[in-house]
Amino acid sequence: MLKFTCCSQIRQFSEPAQAQVLRGIQRGFERECLRVDRTGQMSKTPHPAALGSKLTHPWITTDYAEALLEFITPPSTDPAYPLEFLKDIHRFSAQQLGGEYLWAGSMPCKIGTDADIAIANYGSSNAARFKQVYREGLGLRYGRAMQTIAGAHYNWSLPAEFWPVLRECCGGEGSLQDFINQRYFALIRNFLRYGWLIPYLFGASPALCKSFLQGHPSDLTELAPGTLHGPYATSLRMSDLGYQNRAQDKLAVSFNSIDDYTAALEAAIRTPDPFYEELGVRDGNHWKQLNACLLQTESEFYAPMRPKRVGKKGERPALALKTYGVEYIEMRLFDLNPFIDIGIAPEQSLFADALMLMCLFRDSPPITSREQGENDENKHRVVTRGRQPDLHLLVHNREQPLRALAHELFDDMAPFAAMLDSAYGSGS
Repeated sequence: MLKFTCCSQIRQFSEPAQAQVLRGIQRGFERECLRVDRTGQMSKTPHPAALGSKLTHPWITTDYAEALLEFITPPSTDPAYPLEFLKDIHRFSAQQLGGEYLWAGSMPCKIGTDADIAIANYGSSNAARFKQVYREGLGLRYGRAMQTIAGAHYNWSLPAEFWPVLRECCGGEGSLQDFINQRYFALIRNFLRYGWLIPYLFGASPALCKSFLQGHPSDLTELAPGTLHGPYATSLRMSDLGYQNRAQDKLAVSFNSIDDYTAALEAAIRTPDPFYEELGVRDGNHWKQLNACLLQTESEFYAPMRPKRVGKKGERPALALKTYGVEYIEMRLFDLNPFIDIGIAPEQSLFADALMLMCLFRDSPPITSREQGENDENKHRVVTRGRQPDLHLLVHNREQPLRALAHELFDDMAPFAAMLDSAYGSGS
């Protein structure tokens, strides 16, 4: 069993009366899915007009490609509401597709070449052009095929009433918002350590269409004509083949504090990259990317979990985060479940809730560069070989059996599952 901070507070929040504050946890989902035609190939039609404006609609938009829908739920303190809302969006959208379908999996169907993948067109306004040029840049830098991958992001925040109670027990320097920032970043660091549990349990992309590789070699094996898979893979979406960015390894973004994190992002959006400069920013009147910096914007930074803050005055994300502090966190590891219409099972968020509470209360020392390499390697092993019976992970540079580590984490999560049961009155 690993150490936890504030053990007395864990006991306190497990009492039914005190646990009620956890009913104020807010949750929401962003779920992507690809439109496909009757032959199972990626749709080449524009975003259906019946779905509204993808630039301004609050719940239905597109992500990168014109064919990649994104459904967004409002935050809610009712654990069941986001998925019910998502069902309504899904049901409505499916009726507007005019003979097309919503692809069930995270890895795309047959997609053709990069030139066949249309970038989302948001219109002619400055805001619309900004979004489109940003996506042009993503395609230029990483290829458009990567931008057809679909997943589900889980947005999560603890209620305002929770933090003073926690601070009273645990203590902390600075303002209450400073304390909140410190604890959210501690949670994120622990999630970087233990978040491999998510693809291990819920990974649902062990195979992909050969067209996705765009002719590049891989070590996958043929499962059926045109389909490749990793025999022990759990989530190719989260592997080097999927929605990852090796080019960002040199950024060295630290989650050890909000100042470290925002400073690294601020530097990245201001530091030119020689390769991106060689690609060019403009070709005549055509913008190829927003700029030639390491990141065009902070949103380009990929991470399993990110701290978030909605700006009050239209500030850039890193500036808003530094100015106002962490508002919520965004967990980005869920594959789409192809056996469920909306792609997400109720038990996924229930498990994530317990895991994130454990990460919040557990000791969370700063992550060194050595440990970051270990965390990255563990995630890589799980997404590419997670179903291998004798798989080992690294713990302090020592190989440990994954199953033993998983069972230890499940034991450590049990008090937090009980805490949520106390909050919501479900003891069974």
